[in-house]
Amino acid sequence: MSVVLFEENRLGGVCLNEGCIPTKALLHSAKLYTHAVSSGEFGVTVTGASYDHERAVTHKDNVIMSLVNGVASAMKKNKVRVVNTAARISGREGALFKVDANGEIFLARRLCFATGSEPVVPPVPGLKESLGSGFTLTNREILDLKTLPKSLTVIGGGAIGLEMAFFFSTVGTDVTIVEMLDKLAGNTDPDVSAALLYTCEQRGMKVYLNSKVTGITENTLEFESLDGRQSLSPDHILLSAGRRARTSGIGLETIGVETEQGAVITDRHLCTNISGVYAVGDCNGRLMLAHTAYREAEVAVRHMLGEPDEMRYEHIPAVIYTDPEAASVGMTKQEALDAGMNVREVSVPMQYSGRFLAETNNSSCFVKLIADMSANRLLGVHIFGPYASEVILAAEHMLDTELPVERLRKLVFPHPTMGEALREGLFRL
Repeated sequence: MSVVLFEENRLGGVCLNEGCIPTKALLHSAKLYTHAVSSGEFGVTVTGASYDHERAVTHKDNVIMSLVNGVASAMKKNKVRVVNTAARISGREGALFKVDANGEIFLARRLCFATGSEPVVPPVPGLKESLGSGFTLTNREILDLKTLPKSLTVIGGGAIGLEMAFFFSTVGTDVTIVEMLDKLAGNTDPDVSAALLYTCEQRGMKVYLNSKVTGITENTLEFESLDGRQSLSPDHILLSAGRRARTSGIGLETIGVETEQGAVITDRHLCTNISGVYAVGDCNGRLMLAHTAYREAEVAVRHMLGEPDEMRYEHIPAVIYTDPEAASVGMTKQEALDAGMNVREVSVPMQYSGRFLAETNNSSCFVKLIADMSANRLLGVHIFGPYASEVILAAEHMLDTELPVERLRKLVFPHPTMGEALREGLFRL
């Protein structure tokens, strides 16, 4: 197909420029620093280890530019015309859709929206003004700070807030998390949430759960917790209260595309209610994960070509890149019980992995498996531990193939690996 891609900023979207990739670059720098200053028990002593935030940010920027250039090269190789400006749908011209890109009109047989998401800005008194002054930052601005804040308050204990909290705490910032819910990490398995809370507190972070932000002044955040009204005066506030689909101002209404709470409604082929119009990634509000968007785009294009394919959302893994990492795929125990299944849950300490014992001494790490014993198959896997982001892929395959538990037990895991705790769990079901 002849393809035009409209992008008002840099190629790569939120994930590459101000999300997944830059945070992982900074988190890796923090992890190296941690190893340098606390590796004495493993027989290695580093003298004079220090963290240079400006150099870490430079490394992060170099990684981003390398990947942005790679995406640009891929567009060129595949003869995609990239138009670096904002675009808006402006109706139809016969059977074709009209796209207005800064005054230049394009006509297309098909449209695919991939406009991403943006931070949710709650109606907190003083928040908009604080964002304007730079006292409160979003994930976009905080990644470009050249100087470390001495203190940081994070509004929201979800994946983004936790990753930033772990990073800044590791490199010396005094971090406080203010979360409205009664647990961290949203709908994550409750034991994983508890392990995250324990680890945050062990690292010296202060966490307020069941807490509602009530106002922000020039240099103060006010909130109500179970202990009553409180206030904090950090160097900066990080707003991490969730994200919402970015769909306003792109002309959806001119062709009648249906939305729900701002997100484009799609089916399992990523089709909207308008024939020839698709929406992939965060803008459809289903699962705001980059790897979900990749797969959605593949399904959408195959549908355009008439090839059989559909999106399955049941077994998409999610990862929080804290230290240790938290990863999950499939159902939690409560979700399975609510679905009326014959549920069995087992939890295996990561100490069953020889590699784990060789490399770390964190007693809070574990692998949890959820199974339907009537159907004899795995329903969910939840991991808190090193390399959880890599081990969870094996769990995803186990769930997606829907193989019986007895067959999964015959899989041969390399030894020694962290994943062997997953194998131990299969034999305990």
